[in-house]
Amino acid sequence: MTTARAVTLSSGAEARCTNRGAGQAVVLVDGGRAQPVPGTWSATLEWLVAGLAPQFPELTFLDVKYRIKSWHRLEMCVEDATAALELAIEDGARSCALVGFSMGGAVASVAARHEAVAAVVGLAPWLPERVDLSGLRGRRFSVIHGTLDGRVPGIVAVHPRTSRAGYRRAEAAGAIAAGYTLIPGGVHGVAVRGPRGLVRLPRAARWLTLLAQELEHFAVARGADACR
Repeated sequence: MTTARAVTLSSGAEARCTNRGAGQAVVLVDGGRAQPVPGTWSATLEWLVAGLAPQFPELTFLDVKYRIKSWHRLEMCVEDATAALELAIEDGARSCALVGFSMGGAVASVAARHEAVAAVVGLAPWLPERVDLSGLRGRRFSVIHGTLDGRVPGIVAVHPRTSRAGYRRAEAAGAIAAGYTLIPGGVHGVAVRGPRGLVRLPRAARWLTLLAQELEHFAVARGADACR
């Protein structure tokens, strides 16, 4: 069983590190809200890492808890993501992938300007017009989104049409468009935190499978580069 260890990043944010010290790293960043509030651990990212880390012992996973989670503090969130990238590099990672859920899609897209980033995966990513996607130039970029996202009243969500528009903008900005995949019946997120722990949302296993496929491509492609 893999165990996550909490670490403090240079920005002052926190991260949970699994498989620390591997030659490649995956930094995962969460969503946020309009009101600036202290960061929290993401149930969706925690559930995904629990399923992915045993499959990929050759990858370090860094699940970031922002200092403040808000799209009105987006650059601050980017600083936290960048600090996680820097920690991975200090620990020996030669290349990194970013996984951004919801607002984390915008955070990952901006943080992708870091030279160590090779790939970005957006999970129901929030990518409004005002977010600069130039950092994705030359990076492999893929999006996974649930078809029911944005269709349940009263739940904060990102409609697939907005992530589709963001995907097209990213391609126009020079990203290596690696695929836009819809999950039938998928909602906004993969898990929620209940009184007895994490509770899976509909189609969670499909999200895990698709993200694992993207990370397999990252691990194989960057591993091959390292051997040249």
